[in-house]
Amino acid sequence: MKHHTVIDSPYGPLTLVADDDGTLCGLYMVDQRHRPPEENFGTPDDTPFTEATAQLQAYFTGELKEFTLELRLHGTPFQRTVWDQLRRIPYGETRSYGDLADALGNPGASRAVGLANGKNPIGIIVPCHRVVGANGSLTGYGGGLDRKQRLLDFESGAALF
Repeated sequence: MKHHTVIDSPYGPLTLVADDDGTLCGLYMVDQRHRPPEENFGTPDDTPFTEATAQLQAYFTGELKEFTLELRLHGTPFQRTVWDQLRRIPYGETRSYGDLADALGNPGASRAVGLANGKNPIGIIVPCHRVVGANGSLTGYGGGLDRKQRLLDFESGAALF
């Protein structure tokens, strides 16, 4: 049985989803590509999300640079290795899809990395917004390119909320 809650953020409402043991397994934005249907989020319950909410609020005020939440990332083994690499991108920095493929020891896997990146089930906390094109350009983001740019601007200090 899953549980969910919705919290406000500078990027619109965020739906947090936890597995039956309370481990965070989803963070979804409104109109996010690959967002599961609402009926998959389980019952409304704020209880499992106290720490996630506190850390997200600290992140949005600029007080938190690295999340320390326990996460359960549901995906293929390859997707999970990509998502693990995303968590290694420091706050305020970016990497290209090719950089991630190289870090995985598979330099030809840029497209596969991009597909896995797009299926990230825990946006912001698993910072898929920090991945850009090889030339530094903004490329696809499940939450929309406007949100991606705003997150990158926020982390670079160009915009504070």
